Amino acid sequence: MSSDQKVLQRRHAWRRGLLGALSGVLAGYTALAIAELVCATVRPQAGPVVAVGSAAVDRTPAAVKDWAIRHFGTNDKFVLQLGIVTTLAVLALLVGVLAGYRRRTGAACVLVFGVVGALAATSRPDSTSWTDVLPSVVGAVAGAVVLYVLAGWLAPRASHTPAPDTRSIGDTPAAAAEPPVTVAATREADWDRRGFLVAASAAAAASTVAGAVGRGLNSSRGRSAVAARNGLVLPAPSSTAAPVPKGAQLRIPGVSSFVTPNEDFYRVDTALVVPRIDATTWRLRIHGRGVTRPTTLTFNDLLRRDLIERDITLTCVSNEVGGPYVGNARWIGVRLAELLAECGIEPPSKGGPADQLVARSVDGMTIGSPVEDVMDGRDAMLALGMNGRPLPFAHGFPVRMIVPGLYGYVSACKWIKDIELTTFDAYDPYWVKRSWAREAPIKTESRIDTPKPFARPPAPWSYPRTATRPCSSRPGSRHPPRGRSTNSGSTMTARCDQPD
Repeated sequence: MSSDQKVLQRRHAWRRGLLGALSGVLAGYTALAIAELVCATVRPQAGPVVAVGSAAVDRTPAAVKDWAIRHFGTNDKFVLQLGIVTTLAVLALLVGVLAGYRRRTGAACVLVFGVVGALAATSRPDSTSWTDVLPSVVGAVAGAVVLYVLAGWLAPRASHTPAPDTRSIGDTPAAAAEPPVTVAATREADWDRRGFLVAASAAAAASTVAGAVGRGLNSSRGRSAVAARNGLVLPAPSSTAAPVPKGAQLRIPGVSSFVTPNEDFYRVDTALVVPRIDATTWRLRIHGRGVTRPTTLTFNDLLRRDLIERDITLTCVSNEVGGPYVGNARWIGVRLAELLAECGIEPPSKGGPADQLVARSVDGMTIGSPVEDVMDGRDAMLALGMNGRPLPFAHGFPVRMIVPGLYGYVSACKWIKDIELTTFDAYDPYWVKRSWAREAPIKTESRIDTPKPFARPPAPWSYPRTATRPCSSRPGSRHPPRGRSTNSGSTMTARCDQPD
């Protein structure tokens, strides 16, 4: 083989590899787009990216989760899904290159990815039907077909046309007896450029349309829930919260407000897709050990009860000192202890057989709370409202559970649908299975909002005389800082005034 033929073969190999990689990406794009469309007939949580991402969250070590929360905050879910899509893109490139030479093997690899997505979807705790496999399976089949067809257009069309006879008249008979050299022997025949471009363009266009239709249908699934929330007017609570203490709003630049606005309230959960639940169809079941009168409640049942309004601070156990995962809101809800008592439930201190309340969310999350803490007189509630409005979807609409004084992972169940009474020995909820503590009372902590790290605050004497300014309690001072602090889940604030 001449050097020109080797160069030509290398060019053909590069071209085939690059176009094969492009075919793999188009096949992956098709698979995800068709899966999005099929999700509209099943549920958004059954999509391959969400299912695989949720499975990854469940199997991620706690230390890694803490690291992700600290570094990415509420963007941790976006980073996870971006990482999954990036990984799929890289795998699609590799499978496409493989399909350029072995298209059946490449197509089979796409089907394997579909099986992985289907297994992830059906293994989720919120999966209730075999139909959850459909988005991944149907999408994978569509992607495999696209890859197989595109790889077929890349296959060389060998030509057997004899090469021109350039021998002179005086050539020997032996030379004349040599077989003619064909074009296929000197170069790889041209691939079907037009066929490949037409097929690739058609696949890209059809996939884009399917994905757009799927996203539109999936977004429309939550319209009834949005309409129910927008039309909801919360009744006035029969027991209102005390007014915000005078002076609690310090009005100092950089100091957070006493009440955290809904849009600024931190969010830490494992839901990659925020559930949108129609309040008119929502149900809550209370059952289990020691429940003499099991019951199922509707949203209207809760609205007809006496509501309470309380200022309660929530915080994440992963929050570092001075971290952002703490917020104080004015919650409206139903006393949880009264509901449990009506079902015949007694705390362990009064002989009740259950010492753990397991709350289940519609997304499969399970959270275990001590029954004794829920019924010890604190304002544990099923919250319906937050800062005077119905709960935002991201914070648990239509109903979530709140227990003051406990970290969120043992108390703050969003999108709650089921309450089961059991024991700590009989059942380990989600986080306990990952070696977290069964009981987690909030530890008292303080936070410095301002000055921020590395800031250059002005000298104390540069503050106006009438302004509140930094101060410290010096030994022997007759004017120590004055303020207010409370524990067990409420906000700690402090203000001090020093004489000139």
